[in-house]
Amino acid sequence: MIRIRSIAAGHCFDDLGQKTFIVDHFPPKANLVKLSGNFLVASVIECLGEAIALIRKSDVDPQRFLAILTGSLFAAPVYETYGELILDEKYQPPGFTMPLGLKDIRGVLAAAEAKSVPMPVASLIRDHFITGIARGKADFDWAALARVAEENAGL
Repeated sequence: MIRIRSIAAGHCFDDLGQKTFIVDHFPPKANLVKLSGNFLVASVIECLGEAIALIRKSDVDPQRFLAILTGSLFAAPVYETYGELILDEKYQPPGFTMPLGLKDIRGVLAAAEAKSVPMPVASLIRDHFITGIARGKADFDWAALARVAEENAGL
């Protein structure tokens, strides 16, 4: 677990996980960093979901595809962890639910709008979270964004 906090938050989180990152004296900046990080994770999930949908629809072995990705250009825990969840379609029990992902994407979009920063990928991801929730996936892990991509591809 990575914790991001402002200096104002004190040192109460230091014993809870791997590392604490201090962002600033102003607590909302730490929240923005956390939201932005979650936007990047959701972006990885969305892109993995789209790529795996293409791979599956093209009759390419998705396990081999993921092994190639994570053994080369994308050797990172986020690709390995979410790639396996997607391939195994293991969306329950959730570690982070679809509504929580939607909340964070809405938060990053609100911050972006306040600063006049267009984030078209975040808008797409928001729409896909809403689609997934509308299709009955509210109790699923946010990795189920990949299932939305697969359903959109006719899988």
